[in-house]
Order: sequence, then C-alpha cells, then structure tokens
Amino acid sequence: MQNFLEKNYKIIVGLILAFMFVVSVLNAWWDSAIFDEDAHIPAGYSYLTMHDMRLNPEHPPLLKDLAAFPLLFMHLKFDTTQKFWTTDINGQWDAGHNLFWQEGNNPDQIIFWARIPIVLLSLLFGFFIFKWGKELAGILGGLFALTLYAFDPNILGHNHFVTTDLGIAGFMMISFYYFLKFIKDPTWKNVAIGGFFLAIVQLTKFSSIMLLPIFGLVAIIYPLVKKIPAEEKSAALFKLKKLGEYLGKSFIALAFSLFVVWLFYAFNNYAIPKEKLAETINFYFSATDINVKTIYTNKILIALNQTALLRPLSEYFLGIAMVFKRVSGGNGAYFMGAVSGTAFRAYFPTVFAFKEPLVMLFLMLSALLLAFWNNLKALISRFRDSAQKSPLFSAFGDYLRHHIETLAMFAFIILYAYISITGNLNIGFRHLFPILPFAYLLTAKTIIDFCQNRKNLPTKIVFLSATLILSLLLIIETVVAYPYYMSYFNQMAGGPKNGYRYATDSNADWGQDLKRLRVWINDYNSCAKILCDPNQKVGCPSNCYSIATPFPTPGKPIDKIRVDYFGGADIKYYVRDKYEIWYDSKRPLEAGWYAISTNFLEGSIYDTTKKDQDSYRWTRNIAPVYQVGTSIFIYYVSAEDLKKLN
Repeated sequence: MQNFLEKNYKIIVGLILAFMFVVSVLNAWWDSAIFDEDAHIPAGYSYLTMHDMRLNPEHPPLLKDLAAFPLLFMHLKFDTTQKFWTTDINGQWDAGHNLFWQEGNNPDQIIFWARIPIVLLSLLFGFFIFKWGKELAGILGGLFALTLYAFDPNILGHNHFVTTDLGIAGFMMISFYYFLKFIKDPTWKNVAIGGFFLAIVQLTKFSSIMLLPIFGLVAIIYPLVKKIPAEEKSAALFKLKKLGEYLGKSFIALAFSLFVVWLFYAFNNYAIPKEKLAETINFYFSATDINVKTIYTNKILIALNQTALLRPLSEYFLGIAMVFKRVSGGNGAYFMGAVSGTAFRAYFPTVFAFKEPLVMLFLMLSALLLAFWNNLKALISRFRDSAQKSPLFSAFGDYLRHHIETLAMFAFIILYAYISITGNLNIGFRHLFPILPFAYLLTAKTIIDFCQNRKNLPTKIVFLSATLILSLLLIIETVVAYPYYMSYFNQMAGGPKNGYRYATDSNADWGQDLKRLRVWINDYNSCAKILCDPNQKVGCPSNCYSIATPFPTPGKPIDKIRVDYFGGADIKYYVRDKYEIWYDSKRPLEAGWYAISTNFLEGSIYDTTKKDQDSYRWTRNIAPVYQVGTSIFIYYVSAEDLKKLN
C-alpha cells in the first residue's frame, strides 16, 4: 500500500484537489450571501474600478481585489452618486445592497463568480500543504497533511466565501515557509522572497502582525545556536557576526515588505480625496477624544495623509488601528446558553472541540502526545551526552537547531491560541484558522515519522494501516456531512443540525440558507396545491413527506411568512412577495408562518436583558415544522397556539 501511494501520489493529490474544487463550487452556488460578503465584495469592486478604499478599510485589499477581478467582465452597475459613497463614513453595507439588489445586476452571478478566486486559492494552499508536508515527512507525510486539510469540514465550509479567514491561514503558512527558508539559508534571494510573502500576508489580514514576534525570536535564536565552523577561532565573534547578519537582513526583508504594501495600497487608493480619508480618520479616532491613544492615533494618521506619497500608509495604519479598536471593544455573542458582549474564556477551546471531526481530534491529540514524548526523550538523550562530551548549552542549542521548523510552528500555535482565548472577540471558529495548516503539518509529520521509525516491519504495517483507516474515516465523515460544512459540528455536539445550541454566528448561521428557504417554500406550496396531505402518508409525491413534520396546512399554500433573517442576502429577492419582516419583540404575535435564523433565535432566547414578551422564548412552546439547511427554523402558529401564547 505504501508503494502504491508513493508511486501514484500525483494522481492522488489531483483527486483530492478535484474533490475540493467540485464541492466548493457547488456550495459557492447554493450558499446565499453571508453577512460579511455584503461588505467585502462591493469594496473590492470599488478598489479596482474607482481606486478608492473608502469602503471596508479595516481589512487589507488583496483578497477583495482577487474576488472582484471576475466582476470586471460583467459590466455591472454601481451607483456612486448614492450617499453610501458620497457622504457616509464607510457605507459598506449599503454599497453591497446597491451592487447586489438595487441596480438590476444579477446577484447570484456576482456572488458566485466573486467566490471562485477564493476557491482557487484554497486549492493553491492545499498544494502547498502537500509540498511542505512532503519536505517534512516524505510523500506519505505530504498526502496525510493534504488529507487533513482537504477533508476538514471547516475548511470546506469557508473556502468559498469572500472573507479573509482562509486567505490569512494559507498565506501565513506560505510566509512562514519562506521565512524558515531564509533562516536556514540567509541569501539575498531568500531575503527578497521572504519579504515579498511577508507583504502578501500583511495585505491579507491585519492579524498577520502575530507572525512578527515569532519571526523576530527565531531570527535571534537561530544564529546563536548555529553550528560553528572548525576554522573559526572565536565562537563569540562568529555568533555575533551571524546575529548581526540575520537581524540586518530581517530588517531589510521587513522594509521591503512595507514597500510592497505601500505599492499595493497606492494602486488601490490613489484616487481617494485627501479630505475623505481625513473624514474617516476623524470619525473613528477623534482628535477631541478623552483617550490619549486615540488622540495620538489621529495625529499620526492625519500627518501621513497630508502627502500623496504617504497617504497609502495612512490608509494601511488606519485599518490596523480599526482592528485593534474593534477587538478591544468586543462583540456580542451567544455561547452555550449565554449571551455576552465580552469574551468567554472557554469559547475557542470549546468550539475547537465541537467543530473539528472526532477523527481529526484523535489524530491531533495523538500527535501532540507523541511529539511530547519524542522531544522529551531527545532532550534527555542530548543532556546525557552533554554531561560527557560537551556543555549543556551546546546540547540544547544543537536540539534547537535541528528542530527549528517544528518548534517555530508549535510556538506560533501556542501564541495565536493564547491571544485568541484571552482576546475579546468571540464570533467564530474561523478566527483560529491560522493555526490549522501548522496543526495539519505537525500532525502529519509526527504520526508518519512514528510509523516509519518502527523497526519491526509488521508493527510498521499495522501503524501505517491504522493511519490509512483513520484517514478514510475522516474522508467518509466529511463526504456524508455535505453540504453543511460551514455549520459542521461533530457528534459530541449533535452534528451540523444541532451545533447552533452551542455557538452561532459564523460557526452555524452566517446567512447561508436563504436560497434553501426559497426552495423549501416552493416545495411546500407545490405539495399543498395538489391537495394532498402528507400526514396521511398516502397519495403524495415522495418529496412531500420530508418537507414538514407534521404538515400543518394541507391544501393551503403559504401566502405569507414572517422572516427574521441574519445574513447578507436580500429576503425580497428570494422570497418575493410572500414575506413580512419580523423581529423578536414585534407584537402582537400572529397566527401563521415564521422563519427565524438561529443566530437571532438563540441570541433572543438567552439574552437575560430581554423580557419574555420581547423575545423568542415563545418558540420553546411550539415544535418547529422544519429546519431549513441548518440555520433557519420554520414555525407554524395555529389559532389554538396563539391563545396559549398570548
């Protein structure tokens, strides 16, 4: 089996990436616009057509530019005489509404084609994971790492949305790879490549700055533990020269990356009026604020905005400042029966445990334990040898030098996880995506190395076979979960249909099911119009038996449904004239149909600041008729129900 995999690895890589492409394209079509796409897609389109970044400055432009590129060939209408462009400060949501739903453009085509570049990027990242895994642990290691990536439902759930989450994970990995290339061989070529990809990751998402502490630490430690050539007379002088070389070249790489960032921002933003950028700066960071940090932020950004040469950096640092301000301010979130505007410390560990497949969790935990044991043995062995042959520091330095890649990746995972857990923003597992590529690579390397290092052939075959079986179980689990990848939860949480009970927002409900609501309404009405009663289990088309439990109104189609939808799609466009906007405190309740997003449903039920009459707690007394996709519940309130509820 090992020989077969190694001999045909190119075909296997192609098949895995083909699977990713097919399911991602299907979901790119069937998932309706999620909340954030209303901001990202029109922003990217405005950057490429207007060269003005007044929309969505809190995220860098690279991924938005890539997503908007196919739209340049669609001859879209985008009315920049509207106030979202002329007078509003960052009118991104109204801009999205205009581009998608108000100008006669085809929103389904816009959203679909904007998602395709993100899908293609995810394939590139998959190939790169295979490449790096192959370098770390051979062909089997590369295939295993790629399998973990390609069949993680969370990756498939987000790799077709126009957001920054998968992009930052992939480009962080690539930037890390080329930084380590530079560390091992600090040639000017590697300085340039490392600097370029450091720029790319900065142009993807501002959380990229979390790479810098790890890069800086490695750039200091590695030259101090670098092996000293025999011809060197002074070890201290050699280390000092190497430290100076690494720090100097690292600084040059950083400076080069900032130049590329400036160049890219200049292209995207050269047409923005100086006054418009100043207006945005003053809105978010007022010069009259009582907070000293806000005042100094304003002064720096305004100073950079004074000249066309530095204006791109003003826009760049404005985005960074906006992100820091948002993170410190927090975000309201529902989590396991509670609603809070501040972070839950258990949030990220819990969603990680519930949203990764059980097989994946088992493999990662096994790899962690194996790595701990192997590294402990290696350290003990080196320290034992050092007592006889060399100083303790030399043995420890030798250990660091030989494990620099894996130690740097693990250090980044720890740092990023710590900052996420202690941060004040709990809006989705997606914020942990940057650690996932490193987790896949470390898991693959540790397990494949463990299997390959078995000296007994039968034992080696057993462990490799077990790894293959677990990989197949992961593949089956992911295939069966289609198409509910974004809202995937494992069996501990009750699966994708029940994950909303633990966490909502981009974990379970981001607005992806509005198209499916339209399909469900049409199917229900088709069954009702043919005057059959699915409750009688006879005389109806087979699809009618699964669209409602029970079937509340046989013979009577839905003429109006009250909708409380969380997401980026337009209810009127998909539901037409059959809807009425609803919300939790709207009273009096009416007999009839309701469609409520789980994000609003759970947030309303468990918000202790809301009174019963201002919430959706009444839904606890009525069984839902149907669950559209995983994120919209359908309720039917009969006249008899209404008497009990009121």
